[in-house]
Amino acid sequence: MPDVTHKRVLKIALPIVVSNATVPILGAVDTGVVGQAGLAAPIGAVGIGAVILSAYYWIFGFLRMGTVGLTSQAFGAGDKAEVDALWSRAMLIGLGAGVAMIALQLPMFLLAFQISPASAEVEAMARQYMGIRIWSAPAAIAMYGITGWLIAQERTRGVLFLQVWMNGVNILLDLWFVLGLGWGVEGVAIATLTAEWSGLALGLWLCKGVFRRPYWLNKPQVFNKDKLKRMAVVNTDILIRSVLLQSIFVSFLFLAAGFGDVTLAANQVLIQFLEITAFALDGFAFAAEALVGGALGARRRAELRRSAVLTSLWGGIVCVGLSLAFWAFGPWLIDVMTTAPDVRAEAKVFLIYMILSPVFGVTAWMLDGIFIGATRTKDMRNMMIVSAVIYFAAAFVLTQHFGNHGLWLAMLVSFVARGVTLAIKYPALEAAADQPATP
Repeated sequence: MPDVTHKRVLKIALPIVVSNATVPILGAVDTGVVGQAGLAAPIGAVGIGAVILSAYYWIFGFLRMGTVGLTSQAFGAGDKAEVDALWSRAMLIGLGAGVAMIALQLPMFLLAFQISPASAEVEAMARQYMGIRIWSAPAAIAMYGITGWLIAQERTRGVLFLQVWMNGVNILLDLWFVLGLGWGVEGVAIATLTAEWSGLALGLWLCKGVFRRPYWLNKPQVFNKDKLKRMAVVNTDILIRSVLLQSIFVSFLFLAAGFGDVTLAANQVLIQFLEITAFALDGFAFAAEALVGGALGARRRAELRRSAVLTSLWGGIVCVGLSLAFWAFGPWLIDVMTTAPDVRAEAKVFLIYMILSPVFGVTAWMLDGIFIGATRTKDMRNMMIVSAVIYFAAAFVLTQHFGNHGLWLAMLVSFVARGVTLAIKYPALEAAADQPATP
């Protein structure tokens, strides 16, 4: 394996950063093409339908993270048989979960609209949209596994190619089906369905090396009880951690709603700054996952530490840059995202928290990547439980005294809590590189 250098870190990270930059473009095109009809209902239907499906698919986001950690360690250890077996396990989980979603679509959609009701017209269109898109669930979820498997082997250019391909196909078909053929909401759904299945086909092609080796079909290897148990434990821990993290952001929006519609809208605008930060940092967190996992698999403690330090250094540089950018251009970005004068004014009052968030959050974001690569998922789960309790306690106390300022302070507290609690566990993670590999 080559030495861990700045060049190697950037080679892994930058394709992910560019890949993430294409995601908002697709959402804008989906909204824009249906918006050409001049009606609100189709826009709302595509928006709510996409959010509901994304929420259901997100349940299986552990597949990407767990696959990165386990595969990078097997890759670092030179265990090609386990690398390929992990690919097969990820595909079986992804495809199986997608088929289950197709079978359970009616109760899933019913539950979603009970939680998030919409007008009869919007709900009917959204059901139509989701009824088409759900048939690509096996492809969409299996792609989590493929993406994680490629990242683990530092093949992030392939991930970029995959993302650009899917978004490009989706955008072109959006334009053809909706503006050219007049298929409306159905056209957007069919475009995404086609893009996701074509993405899976391309993903399989990128993984073609697997099919040249016998390991992916080796049933005793693929269905090894100890390996399956470890994968199940890792994925379950990540799922619990992710649910707790999501509960923080969902409760944040619910609590913001209590401060009135203007404050709620302002907070929703400001959350986009956090999304930008997450997209920018993903590349370096993913680099940490791959490099730390590989170093741990090879039992090279010095390389593990260097991987953690260099990826975090670049993450810190990016976050300082984002804080300065938000300070300089934040008011302009707010004006771009909303034309409502009262929402603009309210968002600018709380812009300071967006300037502080990247700096306060970088430790948590980077340690997440480091711990995923090391598959220290029990620590991630337990420290997230502690951090969630700290956040909810802070939110309860601070909102009563400082209103929305208190809510944003509680969010900053949650970033610090996540970073500090994981940092406390880091020495044990590093020490694991001195221990023999688990059979």
